[in-house]
Amino acid sequence: MAIELARRFEQISPKAYEHPADRAATSALHSVPLLDKVIKRLTDLGHERRLRQMVMGNSVRLGGDQVPDVWAAYVQCTSILDLGAIPELYMMNDPIVNAMAVGAKTPMVVVNSSLVGSYTPVETQTVLAHELGHVLSEHTYYTTALLLLKQFMEGALPRSLLLGLPVRGLYYALLEWARAAELSCDRAAALVMGDPLAPCGVLMRLAGGAVPGMSLEAFLKQAAVYHNEDDLFSRHTRFWAELNLTHPVAVRRVRELTEWVQSGEYDRIRDGDYPRRGHEPPPSAEFNAAVAHYGERFSRFLDRTAGNVQDLGKQLGGWLRKWQSEPNADDEDGDAPL
Repeated sequence: MAIELARRFEQISPKAYEHPADRAATSALHSVPLLDKVIKRLTDLGHERRLRQMVMGNSVRLGGDQVPDVWAAYVQCTSILDLGAIPELYMMNDPIVNAMAVGAKTPMVVVNSSLVGSYTPVETQTVLAHELGHVLSEHTYYTTALLLLKQFMEGALPRSLLLGLPVRGLYYALLEWARAAELSCDRAAALVMGDPLAPCGVLMRLAGGAVPGMSLEAFLKQAAVYHNEDDLFSRHTRFWAELNLTHPVAVRRVRELTEWVQSGEYDRIRDGDYPRRGHEPPPSAEFNAAVAHYGERFSRFLDRTAGNVQDLGKQLGGWLRKWQSEPNADDEDGDAPL
């Protein structure tokens, strides 16, 4: 393994590796009136339970007796992040290289077989570390709602169920938040692997595939070039190009990660200087300034996709009142036909 076997970040807080864009996006979501109540309502309708059943019924649960090498690497990641309880790990047969952490109430990690079958053990473990960063950061609460909204938009849930809910605007708001959350978990993967180049290498492969002669050094230079193309036309083009992406573009993620390492934060955490859970200090003025910067960007994104925040809150409130007036509104199993 590429990581130190004895390394453990005891009681590390996710605030240690949180990207300011993640903090800003999460704060912006909290500022939308009634959003968290709507998310709770969505996950209380019984769909998370059905989602878990679908995963259990259509994938393989990994463990000490099922793909033991991957399981051992996964357990090692949970130990390094000092997670305590080990989330269930499933492998799904899918030709698309991907992985996800879902579950608003009980998180679990799902990895596609194409990743496990074609990526190196170190690359696979890097992806697992990234997903466990989502678990530690409690990203799975919003991620589960995002997945449910996606299923609704694809016709997997009845239209009557979410009638009156601004589904598309809410979906895009959560999708933008999810892209910001990815930047935090790239940092978590770097910490777990003890090597920031490990997630950078995975991102290069995700962007270009596995081709002999690929150079990570050249890819790092490419990320710097992309970052510097910041004219108004490029920003406008990127908005529409990235609108439906589930992850930020790979070169941006590499650039964000390398800048964090160069800031010295990575080394400080590796040396044991990091906030513990329940003992997080107030953020620095520099961090708050970065959060404010990303917060403005997120607010502009909401305005372009979901409309005025107060109007969005009114629509969410109308949907909640509709559910409260339904005879079975409090039935967590959800009697709506699927």
